[in-house]
Amino acid sequence: MAAEPLGSHGAAYHVLDRAAHWIANGFEVAGVTTILVVACAATIRFARRAATAPDWTATLPAYRADLGRGVLLGLEMLVAADIIGTVAVTPSFGSLGVLAIVVLIRTFLSISLSVEIEGHWPWRRRELERTAEVHPRG
Repeated sequence: MAAEPLGSHGAAYHVLDRAAHWIANGFEVAGVTTILVVACAATIRFARRAATAPDWTATLPAYRADLGRGVLLGLEMLVAADIIGTVAVTPSFGSLGVLAIVVLIRTFLSISLSVEIEGHWPWRRRELERTAEVHPRG
């Protein structure tokens, strides 16, 4: 098969395809790195708090919240990588179906972690903030 001229549609598509692939991989690396870095930082913070606290178990909720925030941020980046990788790199109905399942699973995990960290559904945040402004504690 003969190679297409550099100015053709095929060469431009190839460059965009490779760029989208690299961007998706970059988001994947950033997501995993974020989770690892935040987990290490949260563990160090937990160890420092636990060493100075009279009861180290009292520091566990803050540790879990710190870990959860890191996982949430990393999951958001991994979802972005999946979207870019599926839509831009390999668009097909099969890959879109897999993407939908992956995004649903990761969205469920994100909502579950958010509820675990904050103690309420994400969509109730504004309502709770307004209630706190009207009826301040203290």
